[in-house]
Amino acid sequence: MTFSDQIGTVRSDDPAPLYVQLARLIRSAIENSVLVDNAAIPAERDLAVEFGVSRITVRKALADLVEEGLLVRRRGAGTAVTRRIEKNFAKISSFSEDMNARGRVASSSWIMRAPGFVTPEEALALGLSPGAPVFRFHRIRYADEAPMALEFSTIAAAYLTSVDDVGDSLYAALEAAGYRPARALQRLRAVPFLGTHARMLGVDAGSPGLLIERRGFLRDGRAVEFTQSYYRGDAYDFVAELADV
Repeated sequence: MTFSDQIGTVRSDDPAPLYVQLARLIRSAIENSVLVDNAAIPAERDLAVEFGVSRITVRKALADLVEEGLLVRRRGAGTAVTRRIEKNFAKISSFSEDMNARGRVASSSWIMRAPGFVTPEEALALGLSPGAPVFRFHRIRYADEAPMALEFSTIAAAYLTSVDDVGDSLYAALEAAGYRPARALQRLRAVPFLGTHARMLGVDAGSPGLLIERRGFLRDGRAVEFTQSYYRGDAYDFVAELADV
């Protein structure tokens, strides 16, 4: 069976550019499990011959899918399907925004959503006085119904009216209130998933994870968010663009 037998072929009567058509065919095949995780994608020259397009067209289609996190290029091993998610470590974005950008369906299940009073760690992170009121949002985050991360967020109570303000997206609620973070400080470190955290994510105890601690700030410098997110190490790649300035 040829690759085009699996995914379909480009059409001359389709007004979309050829690279868009090819990317769309591969994307649909991945989303419908025709192409499974780690499935090899034929070489550019072979795809160009099979689909009757230029190698530039093939290269552009594959580059777009790599950017979306659906394909990965492996040195010496070609291009393959990946269900891993690339998260830009240098960009302020929510889990929901990351999933939507990759065509994945984001959802959550609440562990806890409640008002409270600041802990010493939270007071230090948010610049709050002892006893200051806060809202806490703890939940499991899913992509296409697969558990991907645990998220433990604390927001100073001055920036939301109640815990009920937050639905699918914490950042959407903060933006609606006029307090979406404009910049953030993030710290990343490797951790093992143990006990309750492993059970919540459906992974074996001791499986590798990535912990990101984020402090989000308004433009005037006030801290609005303190979040600790635990990401599955087998599902995420964190990337950051660096420049010599």
